[in-house]
Formats: sequence, C-alpha cells, structure tokens
Amino acid sequence: METFMTCEEILTVLPHRFPFLLVDKVISWQAGPNKDNRTGQKIVAIKNVTFNEPFFPGHFPGMPIMPGVLQLEAMAQAACLAYYRRGDPPMDFFIASASECKFRKPVVPGDTLELHAEIVRDRGSMLIIRTEAKVNGQVVSEADVLAKVTIRNRVASTAAAAQPANGVTR
Repeated sequence: METFMTCEEILTVLPHRFPFLLVDKVISWQAGPNKDNRTGQKIVAIKNVTFNEPFFPGHFPGMPIMPGVLQLEAMAQAACLAYYRRGDPPMDFFIASASECKFRKPVVPGDTLELHAEIVRDRGSMLIIRTEAKVNGQVVSEADVLAKVTIRNRVASTAAAAQPANGVTR
C-alpha cells in the first residue's frame, strides 16, 4: 500500500495529537477537475484500530467497539486533509456540522478504517465534504461534513506580537 502522506506530514497539517490524532497516513490523493477551487478533490486515508486505543477499556468492557463519535472525528480529520494541497500555508479547519451521519457496523480492535473524503462543494472558506469509513470494503459509517477553513495563527500571531517578550502583562 503506497503512502501519499505520512503521519509526520499529517502532523504539519492537523493540530491534533495523541490520543486524538485519528489518521495514520494518506494512501491516495486526487485533484479535482478545477484548479480554481477544490471541488472534486479527494483522498483515502488509513486509521489502524488497535487494542491499545485509550477508549476501548471503557467502551465497552468485554466487548470493545470504537465509539461512533470517534469514527466521525476520524472522518472529519480526513475531510480536512482532503482540502490540503502540498505547499499550502498552515490552515485551521473548524467543523461546523455533520449531517446524514450513519453508523452501519461496529468497528473493533484489529480493523483498518479506510477513510474516504471528497470535497463536494468549495465556497471559498466554507466546504462540504462527503466522507465514508470502510472496513474490508464495507461502509461502516458515513457523514457529510461542513467545515470552515482559515489561515492558521493569523489571530494568534497578532496577539503574540502584542505581548511583551517576557510574557508578563500589566
């Protein structure tokens, strides 16, 4: 299985870290038909679900199942990665909503989640991304994600520049 984007590269795009980084690698990326926007751009990413996941001891004892909300989070992270193009400045993605969300089959330790994400509408800073999670070729969950994208640290760097060098405010 070829790797388009490694975990190290994903860390430069997504702000998530362990235990909340839910994409291990991107194995496929395809540009959309339009260079002016990203509609049609899509990826396939992988999340390896292991017995060591921190949520399994409590969800559920004796019958570990990946929580649906974390499947949705993995799909949302893949959705954000679907927008990214190499050479883009750092960006932040804010999930505004998830619709048409369905959980069809349980995801258990040992499964490999194949996360599919395709941008179906790009309206500047607002995106609609169709996502699916598959295990062994079967859809286990799906959702349409509405996201807002902004250039990272625009506000944070302005606020940091206003702070004194020693970090003390009066």
